[in-house]
Order: sequence, then structure tokens, then C-alpha cells
Amino acid sequence: MRIGIPTETKPDESRVALTPAGVEALTRSGHQVLVQENAGMGSYISDDDYARAGASIVGTATDVWSSADLIVKVKEPQEEELAHLSHDQILFTYLHLAAYPKVASALCRAGTTSVAYETVRLPSGDLPLLAPMSEIAGRMATQVGARFLEKSGGGRGVLLGGVPGVAPAEVVVIGGGMAGANALRVAVGMDANIKVFDLNPARLREIDNLYRREVTTLMANRADVRAAVLRADLVIGAVLLPGARAPRVLTAEDVRDMKPGSVVVDIAIDQGGCFETSRETRHSDPTYMIDEVVHYAVGNIPGAVPRTATFALANSTIPYVLLLADHGVDAAIERRPELAEGLNTRSGSITNEAVRNALGG
Repeated sequence: MRIGIPTETKPDESRVALTPAGVEALTRSGHQVLVQENAGMGSYISDDDYARAGASIVGTATDVWSSADLIVKVKEPQEEELAHLSHDQILFTYLHLAAYPKVASALCRAGTTSVAYETVRLPSGDLPLLAPMSEIAGRMATQVGARFLEKSGGGRGVLLGGVPGVAPAEVVVIGGGMAGANALRVAVGMDANIKVFDLNPARLREIDNLYRREVTTLMANRADVRAAVLRADLVIGAVLLPGARAPRVLTAEDVRDMKPGSVVVDIAIDQGGCFETSRETRHSDPTYMIDEVVHYAVGNIPGAVPRTATFALANSTIPYVLLLADHGVDAAIERRPELAEGLNTRSGSITNEAVRNALGG
């Protein structure tokens, strides 16, 4: 099979979908790998690195898309890439179609078979291809929240951990899953005063057992979330319904009533956002103000650390790329049933139920 690795075109996206180790594994299995020129430069992987691993370096995106049987990307196809979609091609990438209905429509019109990293789900409920980016996004959320709480970032001028004699910042994490757990891990390390909300008592017990009195665990309900948010300096939204639009956990009224100079970070923005006031931003212009509250809602948070993120993502995706290349979609699903939920579009239809419902179908 011919596997194509195009350069990412989403604004401020410097990750690349495959590492040289992945290229070597694929070529050793008898596949041809086409890497677009300079696709890895943002992650400090050179064309020579790929060529030494056995890849063919091609000049343009058209060269990649028109020649490959399997396209492996990081982010959903952008406007200029939609024309490349084909019915006889497999696309393997993050799609987040609930937030990008135009991409869903284009995939269906083209008849493309698409498999989304974020909906590949193990019987345990774990999301093995979303997890590494959720880890990074969660850790980054606390870092950027601390930065934008500084006066120069538009915030209240609060040091997250405080100092002797001055209280630390109040941090609220909504959602105790992979992203939320990593956000509070960094917040604990920075000595903030932390509350985490979740709907799953078992998850809250796990967090409580891990952190004891360093984190206050609370069952999520409208009244208690709002009360905590109004006292908070930093609120991190980390809720997830796989394949579906993120639920709204803060209203515009909640944001309006927050302390001036507080910060909200919406990790769920790539699933439509979990705050009513959220709109997607980019790394080069990451924040905006509404009612004196700093909003950070970058749609590809791990793109801020592309080298780390590229290798973390590839560590998880390479076994599945090999499976798809060796066997095709149907046989790959037989061998790894979790890929069945990853299948998002095929033959002009939305195949994942959660995605279909989110898109009104």
C-alpha cells in the first residue's frame, strides 16, 4: 500500500503524522511511504531523516493525495484539502466532525473512508489514540492558564502557587478524565488551590486517593460548579463525550459573573467547546476577552509543543497505521475491534452513531 504524509495546513500546526521510525516499520512491511517535502520541519524532523528511513520525498500536497491509498494526518482536512478527498482512499487522522460539519459533508460527498483517532475506543472505554494528546493538552492548559493570569497576559496578576503569606490561585477543573487529570496534576505541582468536578464517583475516588487533601473532589452539578467558578482565578474545561459535541458547562452569564481578570481555558474547543462564550483561536492569537475574562480556546493545543506531540502521537498510532496498511479497513477491524468506532465515514454516509447524532443525522 502507498501511505501519504502531507504537510499539515491548519494554522499554527507544526506536528507531523509519522516519525522516521514509523516510516521504517512500514517500508519494512513492504509499503511505500510518500512524505511531502518539509512535512516534518516544524517538529525538527528533516526530509533526510525520512529518506534514510526509506520514505520517498515528494514536492506538493497534490503529489501526496493523488498517489496514496492511505493518507495519515494529524488534523482534520482544511478548506484547501477538501478537494483532494477521494472515494478510493482511506483517511486516518483526528477529525472531530461534530465541530466541523463542513468536513463531514465533504467526506461524504467524496465517498472517503475515514477513521478518526478520537473515536477509536477500547472495550474498557479508553481512547488510546486521543489519550496522548489529551495528556499534553491537559498539562498545557494549566501552563497557559498560569501565563495568562499574569498581568502581561491580560489576567489578574496572580501567581498560581502564591507565596508565603499570600493565598495561591483558585483553580477549577471541570472534567476528571485524561485531560482534566493532567491539568490538575500540573496545578498540584504548582501549589494551586484546586477543585475538580466530575459526574463519575469512581473517578473522583481515584483522584482523591492519588492526591488526598491536595485536590478537592466534587460531584458536578449546576449549582456547585457555578459557585466554584465565581470564586476561581482559572477555570479549565475538560469534558468529553466521544464523537459528540461537548456539553456546555458554563453559560455566558457564568462568565459575566466571574472575577475580572480571571482566565478560562477550553480544552474541549475541538469538539465545539464547553463554554458558551468559547470560539476557536490559534496559537499566534490565542486569547480574547469577554466581560473582562481572558478566554483561551486554541483548537490544537498540543501543536504548541510539536516535537513532543508528534512522537507521543506516533507512538500510539503506528501499530494501527501498520494494521490498516497490511490488511485494509475491514480486516483491520476484525483484528482490532476498537477501530470499528473509529470509522466515521464510508461510502457517503456517517458511520459512527455519536457523530451522526451530533450532526443531526
